[in-house]
Amino acid sequence: MNIQGIPRPEHPFPQMMRREWANLNGTWEFAETDDSGDQSFLLPNPYPDKIVVPFCRESRLSGLERRGFTKNVWYRRTFDIPADWDLQRMLLHFGASDWKTSVWLNGQFLGEHVGGSSPFSFEITDTVAKSENVLIVHVFDDTTSGMQSLGKQCTELESHGCTYTRTTGIWQTVWIEGVGSSFISDLHFQPDVDRSMVRITAEIDGRTSGLTLFAKVLYDGRIVGDKKFEIDSNICSFDIELGEKYLWSPKDPALYDVEIMLIDGERNIENVRSYFGLRKVTIQDAAILINDEPIYQRLVLDQGFYPDGVWTAPTDDDLRHDIEISQAAGFNGARLHEKVFEPRFLYWADKLGYLVWGEYPNWGLDYKKPIDRAVIDEWVSVIRRDRNHPSIIGWCPFNETPPEAIHLQNTIVKITKMIDPSRPVIDSSGWAHGLDDPEVLDDHDYDQNPETFRRHWLDSFKPDVELPRYYTIKSSPRRPMPFFISEFGGIGWNVEEGWGYGIPESEEEFYARYKGLVDVLLDNRFMFGFCYTQLYDVEQEQNGIYTYERKPKLDISRIKAINSRQATYETNPPIHLSCQKRRWKELVGARQTSEPINNWRFTTSQPDDLWSKPDYDDSSWQKGSMPFGDKQCSKSIVNTEWSTGDIWLRNNFEGDFGDIGRAFLIAQSEGAAEVYLNGEKLAVLRSWVQNYCAIEITEILNKIAASDNNLLAIHCKQGHLGNFADFAIIVEKST
Repeated sequence: MNIQGIPRPEHPFPQMMRREWANLNGTWEFAETDDSGDQSFLLPNPYPDKIVVPFCRESRLSGLERRGFTKNVWYRRTFDIPADWDLQRMLLHFGASDWKTSVWLNGQFLGEHVGGSSPFSFEITDTVAKSENVLIVHVFDDTTSGMQSLGKQCTELESHGCTYTRTTGIWQTVWIEGVGSSFISDLHFQPDVDRSMVRITAEIDGRTSGLTLFAKVLYDGRIVGDKKFEIDSNICSFDIELGEKYLWSPKDPALYDVEIMLIDGERNIENVRSYFGLRKVTIQDAAILINDEPIYQRLVLDQGFYPDGVWTAPTDDDLRHDIEISQAAGFNGARLHEKVFEPRFLYWADKLGYLVWGEYPNWGLDYKKPIDRAVIDEWVSVIRRDRNHPSIIGWCPFNETPPEAIHLQNTIVKITKMIDPSRPVIDSSGWAHGLDDPEVLDDHDYDQNPETFRRHWLDSFKPDVELPRYYTIKSSPRRPMPFFISEFGGIGWNVEEGWGYGIPESEEEFYARYKGLVDVLLDNRFMFGFCYTQLYDVEQEQNGIYTYERKPKLDISRIKAINSRQATYETNPPIHLSCQKRRWKELVGARQTSEPINNWRFTTSQPDDLWSKPDYDDSSWQKGSMPFGDKQCSKSIVNTEWSTGDIWLRNNFEGDFGDIGRAFLIAQSEGAAEVYLNGEKLAVLRSWVQNYCAIEITEILNKIAASDNNLLAIHCKQGHLGNFADFAIIVEKST
């Protein structure tokens, strides 16, 4: 049952639906205060304002559009129980509320939930009345604390950079639900493609003795499998063989319907409807396979923001529409970026055959502070809520984290694999990868020049070489493994009082740049996909291919044509590979390879134009050892302090190039850098080389290196996040 004439009236959780449910969205009484100890709103006095739930106070759709800071918000409404409900037990559900939520019903405290993105429920069987129930909700939210996961919510008063309008309080549907005297509290579907079956695990709340469980699986209305048995515990697992086999894929998103009943004698006390997809995700060497096929993942960054709803889509159609406009542009999936998307979005992704990576809004956490276990608890809740969706083909709980987050990341990855071993996990998208044996690796690269982008990711990227273990090198892992560029592009277009990563002078230049960047990734057989930034503009970040209102900014058919052409990965996937074992010699060592030696000469004052030549007199320069950087904001150990401006570095080393195979420049730099060998340009680095990358220099080294004495000279610029520079040259030795 549902109440019509209210916002977002559809069932909020399609993977577990019952007949008896009622939506509590609509107009609630509302109040806000910075006084966390103010309990006056528990009294029966009128609240000063009204708000439309499930929209946050900052949104236009809430009726308030208040974007200033407040730490406490209060909600109140009354509701009646539908007269035709068979009252056995009853639950009160919240889709999500940001951040710490306390709930009272009819004057009785029900409990508290911590976390802004996960669902929570309270049993209200003994508290609810048939009519005139008074529900009060208090939410505490402090976005500047460093203890809360915010995602892209801005910690300053006004949106700026790539952070946007905040969400405070309830932002997903609130509903009540009637359940049986014993009821199914959780369902987990584990499809087995190879054996054409599904394992169903049901968790049951309440008495189980004397109960019978009956489950049936349907396809297109036809029963294709069923199971009936006596329950003997509160957690039961059972297999159902499928008489008809239909695989879920982006090309054909086939879904099976499921009905599960609990029967007590002759009485049906519980009936739940759900669905699943018969789909598997596996890793073979450097390929991610979906149902054993190398499906190239043409992903786009989706931030999940709306001009009038902020974190909440105005309608269910808007959720579907976001997927449809993405597919219209030739994308077959998305990174659901820095946000836990609501279940209805994932439902439409399942229905439309849309591949997604599930993320957590980790931005906002200060990893130098002790992180509350609520972060782990919430992520566990998110996995359990979403693990049945066939559209989710991987997890990526963190994004662009500093090294101090690695311990937490590693813990989260282990927990994720324990709960859901069926999907790959990326520990952190982009920056601080810290796993000893990762499944998947990625990088972010906003280079706007297709030629330098090609040299970095097509001409030099070959993950078939085992580099020394102590390097965290994303471009050359210790064994073949899947890799993709999970953020690139971000080309600004029709930018009005906003920004993009690079703004072409003409629309034709936009298409040329877009095609040039995408072609690099489509042409590299070692890339299982890409993720372009981004689908639509969000407030001041205007690098979408659609406007914030989801209107096309460009010829979408041309974008689709560029995205859709066949990838080399699809015709020649990187499987049946093995890393070649190599022995390496360090000609110039970075921090991981040697004890600190003051063999670098450096200056922070601009030298003359001959500074990179071997015969330049650098005797007046200071001495230091790698790494150079700002100890206050560095991501790693710093041996030589460098906190302001540019830096120029020189290091003389012996050649020893006899009998070498391949050679690599190992680099990590917070800002852009130019590298010279014997006065000749060796490499130019973009900014944001956040982890050590390996750039092959074999050919140029053979041309310009001397057999006795060589000079490595480097000019590093200060990065926007601070200073850091660490460089090495290593060569492969055959003996």
